[in-house]
Amino acid sequence: MSTGLPDFFKHNLWANLRLLDACAELSDAQLDATMIGTFGSIRETLMHMFASEEGYAWSFTKIKPSLPLKEFSTFAGFDELRRRAEMSGTALITIAEQEDLSQIFYLDGGTYKCAAVIVAIQAINHGVDHRSQIATMMSLQGIELPALDAWGYNDALAENIGK
Repeated sequence: MSTGLPDFFKHNLWANLRLLDACAELSDAQLDATMIGTFGSIRETLMHMFASEEGYAWSFTKIKPSLPLKEFSTFAGFDELRRRAEMSGTALITIAEQEDLSQIFYLDGGTYKCAAVIVAIQAINHGVDHRSQIATMMSLQGIELPALDAWGYNDALAENIGK
């Protein structure tokens, strides 16, 4: 089994989809609760997470959805977030497998220069950070959390191998 950067993005997609499944079961009050030190409510954080992930994928592919999540004025809904997460997550896996990550990007209208690998690292870091914030908000509301860490991912991979 070869391992590398694509595996980080495979875990990222798996964790994002598990988190969406868990959040889809929450009440409006739970989704809209906020906590100091986090991005915003669970609903707002999910929208931000997946809008950003679309942006990271776009940095490489230059393919934007007809209506990017960052342009939504209301919550997109869990079915749409799942669809978007699968699209951007799969794109990031392919990017990690096939792209030249040493290429230089000029972001923010050409004002910010960085290697493509920095965008890849940020995509992973951003997902972990906001999943952790959502997990904290869920935990403080007494909601049981799904395992989103590497151990949970390993267990899921082992379960799928046995099927």
